[in-house]
Amino acid sequence: MLFDDRLLTVLKHRATGEAAARTQFRQLLDLLGSRPITPGGRREQQLLASAWLRLGALGEVLPASERAAMIRDPGLRFRNPDLAAHLAEDEPDVAVAALARANLSDEEWQVLIPRLPIRARGFLRLRRDMPAGAASLLDRLGIHDRGLPLPALDEAFDLEARFAETAPAPQPAAANDGADEVAAKQPEDSEIGALVKRIEAFRTARRSDPSGGQSPRLPLGDKRTDIDQPRLSAFAFTADAEGRIDWADTEVTPMMVGKRLDEARVSPNPFTRHQPLRNLTIELEGAPLIAGDWIVDANPRFTAPGGRFYGYAGKFRRPARKPAAIQPAVDSEADLIRQLLHELRTPVNAIQGFSEIIQQQLFGPAPNEYRALAATIAGDSARILAGFDELDRLARLETGALDLEEGSADLNSILLRTSAQLQDVLLPRTSNFSVDLGDAPCLITLSDGECEALSWRLLATLASSIGAGEEIQLSLEQDGAMARLSCELPESLSDSNDIFAASMRSPSGALSAGVFGTGFALRLVRAEARAAGGDLARADNWLILSLPLSKGSADGAADTA
Repeated sequence: MLFDDRLLTVLKHRATGEAAARTQFRQLLDLLGSRPITPGGRREQQLLASAWLRLGALGEVLPASERAAMIRDPGLRFRNPDLAAHLAEDEPDVAVAALARANLSDEEWQVLIPRLPIRARGFLRLRRDMPAGAASLLDRLGIHDRGLPLPALDEAFDLEARFAETAPAPQPAAANDGADEVAAKQPEDSEIGALVKRIEAFRTARRSDPSGGQSPRLPLGDKRTDIDQPRLSAFAFTADAEGRIDWADTEVTPMMVGKRLDEARVSPNPFTRHQPLRNLTIELEGAPLIAGDWIVDANPRFTAPGGRFYGYAGKFRRPARKPAAIQPAVDSEADLIRQLLHELRTPVNAIQGFSEIIQQQLFGPAPNEYRALAATIAGDSARILAGFDELDRLARLETGALDLEEGSADLNSILLRTSAQLQDVLLPRTSNFSVDLGDAPCLITLSDGECEALSWRLLATLASSIGAGEEIQLSLEQDGAMARLSCELPESLSDSNDIFAASMRSPSGALSAGVFGTGFALRLVRAEARAAGGDLARADNWLILSLPLSKGSADGAADTA
């Protein structure tokens, strides 16, 4: 009863100040961390529950840095896996300190690791003293070392020789100047050489990584080098009684553990009857290595013949390939981009919604400082969502998946109105558009909304690149069945070899070409023009936008000619 008496004594005191809270937190750490506690009667259970509650309440009062420092104290006794599990749920600093200090047996680690959050499991790879069984379990769960790899022996000798050639020669020490003491504190050349070897091995591994070219890429015009990835044909797995995969072959462990077999959505459901699974079709989503259709064969597992059902063991295999029509590579990439954007919109929408709730005080009053910060976050979220919309629009336009809304918009009047709005922004810079559009209507085969969006994107992009005191020319003419808008390029763009390149960024200022810069914005305008039956092209220091005229305007232009 000595332990219970000490725990009761600590809990009787109320931590009314910061110093008292710090002291009590340290005492509870020592008592709860001494060894696993198995409460006996009801009184002991209540006492232990109160201790855990008090530890959590004190954790909300004390800064994470102070709690982490107390956990790292060499004098702390830390042999309780329950305490490690409790602290692993805290802030990263506290979780790292707890998992670095916990002194558990191999069996205790193997029971604790599956209970830990996934991010906390990664912290254990920072420890070099993990028992063999626990280290093997981390490997099976896909928690790998993030440190630099060790180099091969032949590479090590080559690198050490190269380092020795470039290392400065040791200088003779003057008498009584303390050089011997300083030299004793410096790392030996062999230690630095070892670090150089590991860095070189890390770079070599990165260059030879076969998965480097498989990530979906945004349509920003950058070059891509595809590297073929071996197709995975099959892998083994086990699942628990609820159909959730708890083990899979090493190469797919981090991608498969946690997925459920009942995603097959078949009827009648074989999982509820604990029947064998034969030729069950499941479509997996995720990394390219596992994405797609699979056939599952598995047998139920029981503790003994006629005993308790506790899951499945079986194999995933790819179905036989069927000849399919060849699709352009850009179509599959565009689909990946659109799927990626769909996944990204959900968290950004949630962030925007919560920030607006705080800023508008919908659930109660909030400090002005928080409201201002929430307003900033809401604005940033809206800008990110606008960028997502532009990416999605470009991907759909360039693959022919989006048709622009047809109509009969007056390009002349829309350009006049748009340029007049931009003149107010250019005035402080003493810059302007010199507009020569004529007086005759210029009807094109786009709706007013599509025409206004295209015109604003083009002129605003050019205006964002106009320098101080610069004037650029705009002229519009009707040539046969096409309307042609000629825009003089600002000096900052005329020097570029490829104005549609992703590397073209717009300068900061009141006007913005969009989230992804000038090159992307002009590429989007070109995709919109081509979808409408026209084009956007560069001719020397001019940018020519051509759009098809509506039938009435085309006939009028032909009669005038």
